[in-house]
Amino acid sequence: MLSAWWRLVKFGFRLLYNELAFTYDTVSFVVSLGDWRCWQRSALRHLDASPGSGLVLEIAHGTGNLQIDLKAAGYQTIGYDLSPYMGRIAGHKLRKRGFSADLVRGMAQKLPFADQSFAAAVCTFPTHFIFQGDTLREIHRVLRPGAMLVVVPSGQLRGGGLLRSILNFLYRITGQGDAQGALDPLFAPILRFFGEHGFEAKLVVETCPRSSAIVIAAARRPSESG
Repeated sequence: MLSAWWRLVKFGFRLLYNELAFTYDTVSFVVSLGDWRCWQRSALRHLDASPGSGLVLEIAHGTGNLQIDLKAAGYQTIGYDLSPYMGRIAGHKLRKRGFSADLVRGMAQKLPFADQSFAAAVCTFPTHFIFQGDTLREIHRVLRPGAMLVVVPSGQLRGGGLLRSILNFLYRITGQGDAQGALDPLFAPILRFFGEHGFEAKLVVETCPRSSAIVIAAARRPSESG
């Protein structure tokens, strides 16, 4: 029964990231009570790379909102996503605002970029691929020593009310987590996992108007080969 539920959840997310990608912004706004963009933008405070210092890689760029934020701030970026549906939406948004659509399609476990070619990497609200060893090894490979990988895995609605209670319940049963769970000692293995793959990782809580965003800020350690 439980495995059937998780298959259904995965199928729902697959639809949201692909055939139903056109609904993604609306769904995100609703489930965050309007704080989704604040959750996304919380990643920008931890990039530790100034505009002009090098390329920034966004993994799982989605509908392109953070790409627009990054380019508007003066960063040179490449967006990377497996979904062709997200690529089309993001490309349209970027061109509409006068930005180049520097987007590449592919899997995070196989990044088609040269070693140490990025000054930073960011990934907001990814699925479980971000916690796979192959993914972290690839990100470590393409980042410069000392560069930051910034991941925003989840958010937590604050306050009471029936709607907040329902939404927080939905986050839990779909495996999206929440801020309280992320700060629990059980979250420590995830930080250790980042450490095992060449990163010095820490957990940060960023405040938004009606919620909090969880941020993993992970500095790429030098490898033995550089």
